[in-house]
Amino acid sequence: MTINVALWFAPGWVEPDNVVLDGSGVLPRVISLKPDSPEASTVAPGLVCVSLGWFESPERAASVGKELGRAYRVESRAEELPPLHWVLIPPQPDEAARNQFRSLAIQGVESYIVAQGEYRNAISLGLFESLQAAESVLAEKKAANLNVVLAKFPRNRIGYALVFDVESGRETETVQAVEAETGIKFDLIESKTCEGVATPEKNP
Repeated sequence: MTINVALWFAPGWVEPDNVVLDGSGVLPRVISLKPDSPEASTVAPGLVCVSLGWFESPERAASVGKELGRAYRVESRAEELPPLHWVLIPPQPDEAARNQFRSLAIQGVESYIVAQGEYRNAISLGLFESLQAAESVLAEKKAANLNVVLAKFPRNRIGYALVFDVESGRETETVQAVEAETGIKFDLIESKTCEGVATPEKNP
C-alpha cells in the first residue's frame, strides 16, 4: 500500500500530553483504591498503576471507564508503529530540488519536496507499508535514471489508555476483571509503580 502525503514535518516522534478524565463508583470485586482527595499529590505505598489500551480517542476510553464504575484516569501515549519504507531522491540544494520537482511534475510523476528534518530538500516519491512494493518502485525509478534511495520513515500515533491504581499483587486480577466486564482484549497491558499523581475524584 502506498501512502503519498505532503511531508511538511520532520519524521520522528510525537510527544503526547496527558489527558486526565475522572471516573467514579464501585463494583463488587473492585480493587481497593487510595481514598485521598483529588488534591493529593502522592500515591499511597503499595499501589501499582495498571494501564490498559489502546483506545482511539479519550472519549471512547472515558466511556469504557464509566461503564466499569471504578476510579480511573485516561492518559495519552505515543504508540510506536512499524516504520514505513520511503522512496526518495536524496537531499540537494534548494534550487536543484525545486527544479527537479518541477521536472518530475511535468512528467506526471507524483512527488513532494520534504520541507524539514534530516531529509530536508529530498524529493519523496512514495511511502509504502510493504517493503516489496517500495523495492519495486525503487527499481522502476532507477531504470528511469533517477538517483533514488530507500529510507525508513519512523512514525508514532497517539493512543489512549485507561489507568487504574490497584493494590500490588492484584494486577492480573484487575486486568482479567476489566477484560471480562468490557469484552475487550487489550493490546497494551502495562503495570508500574505509581508516581506522584492525584487520585481521580469519586462522587459521593
